Amino acid sequence: MGNVVLLATEAGAEGGFGLNFNILETNLINLAIIIGLLVYYGRGFLGKVLSERRARIEEAITEAERRAQDAAKALAEQQEKLTQAQAEAGRIKAEAQERAQSLKERIAAQAAEDVERMKASANRDLEADRERAIAQLRALAVSKALERAEGQLRERLDEGAGHQIVDRSLALLGGGS
Repeated sequence: MGNVVLLATEAGAEGGFGLNFNILETNLINLAIIIGLLVYYGRGFLGKVLSERRARIEEAITEAERRAQDAAKALAEQQEKLTQAQAEAGRIKAEAQERAQSLKERIAAQAAEDVERMKASANRDLEADRERAIAQLRALAVSKALERAEGQLRERLDEGAGHQIVDRSLALLGGGS
């Protein structure tokens, strides 16, 4: 240890780094007085700074807690609104499905009515066509029958028999009046 002190004092004399144990040369008394004054007078200042800092920190914590409560309230309100919106969306969806089902049934009923109306119309048209065809066939049959009857009358009747028939018909007509 003596070697270290010797080295330190020699290094200090040469202008390098070293330890000086001379109390008067090192101003330890001055340093102790300054440190004592700093502690005595600085305690109030340092206490004031620390208490102000503590108050700001407490205020920041209080503000953060208030904001957290506000955020929790806002979150609860928004969750309630979300729940209400989901319920409303469910109600709207159910109404839309109900309307769609009702519309589907109405369209199906209308389509069935249209089909029945078309069938009835087609049946009426078919019946009218059938009646028209029957009437045409009857007219054709009557015309053919008349032609045939005329043909047979021409073959069987001569001119004298024709005059006799005409005279009898006139007599019947004249005699009946």
